[in-house]
Amino acid sequence: MNFARSLFTVSGLTVLSRIAGFIRDTLTAALLGAGPVADAFFVAQRLPNLFRSLFAEGAFSAAFVPLYTAEKQKKGQEAAQRFAGQALSLLLAILIPFSILIMLFMPIVIRVLAPGFEDDQTKYKLAVDFSEITFPYLALISITALQSGVMNAQGKFGPGAASPITFNLVLIAGLFLSRTFNLHAGYTLSWAVAISGVVQMLWLAISCYRAGVSIPLALPKLTLQSKLLFKRVGPGAIGAGAAQINILLSTILASTLPTGAVSYLFYADRLNQLPLGIVGIAVATTLLPLLSRHVEDGKHDHVRHYLSRAVEFCLMLGLPATVGLVMVSKPIIQTLFEHGVFSHQDTIATAQALSAYSLGIPAFLLVKVFAAGFFARQDTKTPVKVAVIAMATNVSCALLLLDPLHHIGIALANSLATWTNAILLYIQLRRSSGKMGDSKFFFRIPRILLCTVGMCLITAILNNVFDTWFTPGHLAAEVFALSAIIGVSSIAYGLLLQVTGAMRWQEALKILRRKPTVI
Repeated sequence: MNFARSLFTVSGLTVLSRIAGFIRDTLTAALLGAGPVADAFFVAQRLPNLFRSLFAEGAFSAAFVPLYTAEKQKKGQEAAQRFAGQALSLLLAILIPFSILIMLFMPIVIRVLAPGFEDDQTKYKLAVDFSEITFPYLALISITALQSGVMNAQGKFGPGAASPITFNLVLIAGLFLSRTFNLHAGYTLSWAVAISGVVQMLWLAISCYRAGVSIPLALPKLTLQSKLLFKRVGPGAIGAGAAQINILLSTILASTLPTGAVSYLFYADRLNQLPLGIVGIAVATTLLPLLSRHVEDGKHDHVRHYLSRAVEFCLMLGLPATVGLVMVSKPIIQTLFEHGVFSHQDTIATAQALSAYSLGIPAFLLVKVFAAGFFARQDTKTPVKVAVIAMATNVSCALLLLDPLHHIGIALANSLATWTNAILLYIQLRRSSGKMGDSKFFFRIPRILLCTVGMCLITAILNNVFDTWFTPGHLAAEVFALSAIIGVSSIAYGLLLQVTGAMRWQEALKILRRKPTVI
C-alpha cells in the first residue's frame, strides 16, 4: 500500500467535495443569509452530523477498521466479511430504534440542543420540523460508514472519499429546485439531506459490489468480535468525535445569542473544514488501516516512520492554512457569501469567527494523527480520557469568553480545546511508544515553520496591496484580488519549501511513484 498515493487520492477527492461544498454554501447564504431559517436549518443539520461522527464515521471507523484488519490478517477475507455483516446488523438494530425515539421526542431534543430558540417560537418550530426530516440521515450514513471502512481496509480509499461529493450535489440540486419553483428553502434543504443519505449508501453499495466485497446482512448476534467492537465504540465515540461534541456545545451556547450567531459559526466552520477535510480526514482515513496492519505484524519502525510522515504532512499544509484563513478571512467571506440577503455585517461577524476557528487547524490535524496511533493499537481509552479534558476546557473557555467576545469567544474556545487535546495526546503517545520522529522529521519541521513565517509576511504585503479591491458589489474585482492573494502566497510558500529543503517537489513526485522505504 502506497501511503502517499492513497493520501493524495483521498485529498484530491476531498478537494472536489469541498469545491461542491463551497457552491452549496454560497447558494445557501444567498437564499437564507444569517436569519432565523438559516439558524434553524443549521441546528437541524448539526444533530444527525453529530451522531454520525460519534456513532458512525468517527467512532465506528476507529473501532471497526483495526478489528476488521486483524480478522482479515488472521482468518482471511471470508471471516472478515462475516464480521462486517454482523457489525452492520447490530449497528442497524441499535440506530433504527434510536432514530425513531429521537424523532418522537424532537421538541425536547431541540430545547436541549438550542435552548435559546424557545424565545423565538417560529425559529423553534422550524428547528423541530427540519430536524425530524434530517435525522434519518444518521442510519443511512452509518451504513455508508461501514461500507467505507471495509473498502478502506482493502486499500481502496476512492469510493469513500468521493461519497461526500454526492451529498453536496444533492443539496445543490435542492437549492436550485427551491429557487426555480419558489419552494421553502429550509424544508427543501432538509429533505435533500435525507435523500443524500440514500444516494451515498447506494454509491458505496455499488462500489463494494464492483470491488467484489460483499457485506452479508444476518440476524443480529453478539459474537466475541462484535462484543469487542461495540465495547470500543463507546470510548471511541468521545475520542473520535471530540471535535463534533465541542461544536455541539458551541451551538448550544450560540443559540442563547442574538439571531445570526449560529449561522456565523456555521459558515465560518464550513471554511475552516476545508483544510481539516483535505488533510485531516485524508490522513485519518489512510493512516489507520496502515498503522493497524503494521502494529498487528509487530513492525514498530514502520509505525514510527508513517507517524512522522503524517505529522510532517499535516504541519506542512496546516500551518499555511491557518495563516491564510486568519489573515484573509474578511476577503474570503465577502467574496464567497456577501450576495443576496447576506449582509456586510454578516461578513464581518463570520470573518471574526473564522479567524478564531482557524487557530486550531494544526492542532486538529495532529489530533487525527496521534489518535490513529492509539486506535491502531486498539486503545480507545486514552483518546477518550484526553477528549474529556479537552471538552471541559472548551466549555470553561467558552463560558468565560461568551460575554466579552460573544460568538468569537465560542470559536476561540474551540481552538484552545483542540490544542489541549493535541498536546495531551502527544504526551501520552510518547510515554507509551517512546521517542517520536526520525532524522528526516527533525530536519523538516524547523524549515516548515520558517517557510510559514515567510508566507505570513508575503500575505500581509498582498493584503495591503489589494485592500481597496474588496468593495461590495464588485464581484469580479474581489474574485481577482482574492485569487491573486491566495495564488501568489501559495506559490511563494511552495518555493520556500523547495529552497529550504523542507519538501522538494522531486522528492514528492518520487514518493508518489514508489513504495516508501522505512528508516
